[in-house]
Amino acid sequence: MTQPIGGITRLGPVMQLAFVPSDFDAAIDHWTKAMGVGPFFMMENIALEDMRYRGEPTDAVFSLALAYWGDVQIELIRPENDAPSIYSGEYGVRDRLHHTCLLLDDIADAYAACKEYGAEVLVEAKVGDSGAVIYADPGGGPGHLVEMLQTQPGTHELFAMIKQAGIGWDGSDPVRKLG
Repeated sequence: MTQPIGGITRLGPVMQLAFVPSDFDAAIDHWTKAMGVGPFFMMENIALEDMRYRGEPTDAVFSLALAYWGDVQIELIRPENDAPSIYSGEYGVRDRLHHTCLLLDDIADAYAACKEYGAEVLVEAKVGDSGAVIYADPGGGPGHLVEMLQTQPGTHELFAMIKQAGIGWDGSDPVRKLG
């Protein structure tokens, strides 16, 4: 069977590169000092509503730090428990690219693309009041996951604030707390 042209990325451009470092603090130090990326904005102990991993409910909790490297968002993830998730087991790769992210207006488009291209939906959850997210494996296995995030009001503004903070950043206050 011939795959339609466009693949999952026809949904939009990749806007994020995400990593799950073995040493979270050392990774932030590397990105801020060696790469000059920052400041990072921390969101701690995130437990997404109605989160499912491979169709089963999960209580996975994670923290993350976001910064921009030009137009590309860098996400560093720290799993906070060992609940089934893409951050442990088969998909729990460390110290290399873990996943990319696409922003969408409608999560139904992501489900349709996964079905069309045979991508396995690994994680699905609600994000805030009106957002949603899925993480899918389009066939590349660990380290090749695609996050598809349906934005909610405030998402674009938050990302714009983080990006703006990095323009001309002088290296001060490299990790800032959100929420």
